[in-house]
Amino acid sequence: MAKYKKVKRYHRSFYSPGMWAKKVVGIVVLVAVVLVVGWLAAPHVLDWATHTWYTVVRNRDLSASSGPAASSVAASSEAAAEPAASSEVQPASSEPAAAPANAIIEGSWGVLDTAAAQDEASLRAAAQELARQGAAYAVVTLKDSSGQILYPSALPAAAGSIEGAFLDPSLIASVLKENGLVPVAKLAAFRDPAAARANRGMAIGYTGQEYLWLDNKASAGGNPWLNPYSDEAVQFIGDLIGEVQSMGFDHVLMENVQFPLAQNGKQDFGSTGGRGRSAQLAADIALWDARFSGSVTLWYGYSLAQVTDGAATVGGKADALGVKNLVVEVPAKQTMDEAARNALSDALAASGVEHTVFWDDAAGLLR
Repeated sequence: MAKYKKVKRYHRSFYSPGMWAKKVVGIVVLVAVVLVVGWLAAPHVLDWATHTWYTVVRNRDLSASSGPAASSVAASSEAAAEPAASSEVQPASSEPAAAPANAIIEGSWGVLDTAAAQDEASLRAAAQELARQGAAYAVVTLKDSSGQILYPSALPAAAGSIEGAFLDPSLIASVLKENGLVPVAKLAAFRDPAAARANRGMAIGYTGQEYLWLDNKASAGGNPWLNPYSDEAVQFIGDLIGEVQSMGFDHVLMENVQFPLAQNGKQDFGSTGGRGRSAQLAADIALWDARFSGSVTLWYGYSLAQVTDGAATVGGKADALGVKNLVVEVPAKQTMDEAARNALSDALAASGVEHTVFWDDAAGLLR
């Protein structure tokens, strides 16, 4: 039987000492080369990595970044870069925000003759003339103190007041605005014989009779008035304000917000709720102001005497009615110099009036 002899194996190195030295030197050189190449390539690698991260992952364009320095800063601090990525600067608008249509501006007031507003050519000529004179506001009468509404109102309560209506308020407002003017609609309030005759429920009655109370004898041309205590009358006037606003008038000048000059025990106002004349007019004004707050600027016109001396027609002084925007009507035979106007304006401001305009009949302008 064959016998196997156990063979011993030995591990031995075939490198001589000189070969070992060369191997160590080669390794050192290789490491040095790798480090140098890595140092030179690092900025480019970081730049590529940063660009890839923000363009592919974050969906941003870094083409405006300048070189490795910008890329290194972005890559080293993502937390700092993130707000910039989510907050894009919007260019500032070159146009100022438009003022509301009912904003109050400085400037003089002019009157647009209704005769000139009957056809477009004369309307445009009149508007251009007012603008040339330097007017900022143009007042046009749309309902006069005879109760005639000068445009074809669609309100049921106005049916008896629009015969012969000849004005186009929408066209008037448009042309005035084209010429840089603020359109102001003038409306007579309670002095309205046409509406009073058409709807007795809105009128001042005659005590103990079915007749309407008249401000003078019928033979002398006396006329009925709308009743300031009548909710229906106040509603009708408010509806007129809303109607002219829908046609382009964001400023409305209210005239005849008062009681008749003539007073006697034959006037029947119905239920008054215990309110006196001044309190009732103040309540009517407050209701209109609240209804059109923020949409229509309401002005209230009163005579100089009603403002300074007081009158029974308003139950005292007009500045006690809570009026914020007041037009003081100076009689044609009376003028006020600048010092007098300033003094009255200051006194009115102290009583709560925010804006005062003086209507000087002698000059034919509001200012």
